[in-house]
Amino acid sequence: MSALPVFRWHLAPDGYATRRQLRARNLRPGGQGVAAQLERPRRRGRPPLVAYLYRVDLAKPVRPMTPGRWQAHAAMMRARRTCPECRRDAGYVIPPTLGTCVTCAYPEEQSAA
Repeated sequence: MSALPVFRWHLAPDGYATRRQLRARNLRPGGQGVAAQLERPRRRGRPPLVAYLYRVDLAKPVRPMTPGRWQAHAAMMRARRTCPECRRDAGYVIPPTLGTCVTCAYPEEQSAA
């Protein structure tokens, strides 16, 4: 088993990219493993921040969204916007910390206004 090459933050050679950088170029890793990693040192004995790098020449184009995928995505977002208590579309993604829409979470503030 060979160890991954490790580069300092901002010093990776050309030909490597993170997942976000690949996505910005409309690419995806395409099944390849991690080729290298970046490490950013931190203070006070904390472990370094690590970012994984993939080879750009082995990356594949992003798969296009099909009508079925768009439909599934819309259903998923609709579920995230629907309040489980009042069953209405809140118009925004309901925060997991509340678990319900703001109107249901704070009914006393809504009636006072």
